Amino acid sequence: MDKLFDNPWFIKILALLLAVLLYSSVPHTGNKLTDVNVPGEQTTAVLNDIPVKVYYDTENLVVSGIPDTVDMTIKGPITHVQSAKALKNFEVYVDLTNAKIGKQKVKLKIRNLSDKLKATLKPASVNVTVQEKISKEFRVEAEFNSGQIADGYSAGQPVVEPNKVKITGAKSDIDRITYVKATFEANGKLKGTMTKEAQIQVLDKKLNKLNVMIQPETVNVTIPIKTNSKTVPINIVKKGTPPDGVTIESIELDETEAKITGSEDVLKSAESVRVEVDLSKITENTTLTLPVIISNGITKVTPQLVKATVVVKKEEQKTEQKTASIEQKTISGIPLQIQGLADNYKAEINDPTNQTVELLVNGPSEVLTGLGPDDFKAFIDLSSLAEGDHDVKIQVTGPTDVQWTPDKSAAKITITNNA
Repeated sequence: MDKLFDNPWFIKILALLLAVLLYSSVPHTGNKLTDVNVPGEQTTAVLNDIPVKVYYDTENLVVSGIPDTVDMTIKGPITHVQSAKALKNFEVYVDLTNAKIGKQKVKLKIRNLSDKLKATLKPASVNVTVQEKISKEFRVEAEFNSGQIADGYSAGQPVVEPNKVKITGAKSDIDRITYVKATFEANGKLKGTMTKEAQIQVLDKKLNKLNVMIQPETVNVTIPIKTNSKTVPINIVKKGTPPDGVTIESIELDETEAKITGSEDVLKSAESVRVEVDLSKITENTTLTLPVIISNGITKVTPQLVKATVVVKKEEQKTEQKTASIEQKTISGIPLQIQGLADNYKAEINDPTNQTVELLVNGPSEVLTGLGPDDFKAFIDLSSLAEGDHDVKIQVTGPTDVQWTPDKSAAKITITNNA
């Protein structure tokens, strides 16, 4: 051995053999000598609302029961979890390509997810119903709120274009269809024919909305609107009897016809409107402003006021020696009252400013002596007057054995709404 170890070639060969043994005992991973294998950190994450894709024969079948989204829990190396959470480059799906018609339970699957991740779905499986898809035509009915029609107008039969639609869905849903409606909606009151696009709704008999496909999804709905109005004559209705010695020769109106508005039924029976003239208060030629009186059900009349010109004829009274006993007397401070004002209005008398009337009274001296403001009533009739400024005739009632003349024939008033 000493001789062998002294031989340099023996030492070289021995060194080579030891090197080969050492080399063969070390595993070769292909890593660089600087790489260090450290176990990766594990983590868990919950991904919410992951969409579910369904594969089936969409032309002939309808599938129900598949949720739109599911929640998925993934577990694995933190880098893979973060990548999956950020990219979401995987797919949750249900394969029904070979499914049979009827109810069945299917499992939700995942693909394109890293094999280093473990995933669980919630729910993991679902009960689905596979049905035959059918199509059928239905007539569309228009629906609108009659309260949208303005007063004095009426709606005709709605027109739907197109009036039929094609509805596709599961046979069980098609069989449940009871109503196919297009609802017309408008802003404000309708006073003229209007056409609008309306969305179609398909409902069952309990008014539940059905999950079906509609073609087209919208239709045009036209609501014909017409005015409910009519022109009728204005009749003069005489009330009371003229004072002694006064004969009414004529009463003429500045407007002889009025336009009335209301429902169709009311207009059919309405033949005229009227003004009322109280003859007991007419002693001389005069012009009266009178309200046009309408019957129940009529909502509007034009004009609301008319002027009536009254021509009278006074009989010549025999003058006797009693003429000398006729005197004149001025009576002041008679309050001017308001009549016929609607509850929701307020009236202000602008003239006379003191809201009183002064009368020049003619009559026998023995009668005039005891007369005062309490023996007379002065008033203005505001029936049927609207908001605004008006000149209204002052009317006076009093004892029958005297005559009088007011210092003003009309009062200036302003009517406002106190609502």
